[in-house]
Amino acid sequence: MTLEAEFWKKKRLEELSAEEWEALCDGCGKCCLFKLIEPGEEKVRFTNVTCRYMDLETCRCTDYDHRHENVPECLIVTPQLAREANWLPQTCAYRLVARGLELPWWHPLRSGNSKSVILAGQSVLGKVVSESDVDLDDLEDMVVDWFA
Repeated sequence: MTLEAEFWKKKRLEELSAEEWEALCDGCGKCCLFKLIEPGEEKVRFTNVTCRYMDLETCRCTDYDHRHENVPECLIVTPQLAREANWLPQTCAYRLVARGLELPWWHPLRSGNSKSVILAGQSVLGKVVSESDVDLDDLEDMVVDWFA
């Protein structure tokens, strides 16, 4: 199926086909980072530690279809979550579309280039480590501020 030009501007998130929904993801990998949220606080602090299922060369899940079974804490982004979750990155296309905002110039749907998210420095590629390679008790020391 060929995607309609700027489909995200013409449909609500609930109206997207499965193919359109998946195409909306820019593949940055930011949502797969471990996050710290203090009880009773709204502020989310992102770390440079990612789920063990992330392929660090592609920033894609190595078992995407079974991610929730493998990692029960892995939340599947839904239209409602896109509207409400404070832990989705500010640049997340689902979050932007849910708020009626434009996709950034580097989003592959706008640029026509699947690598533009990497070229623009918006991907976690080369910036993260797998949870398998760190002591999770050290997460406080791994908080990053290289993206908003």
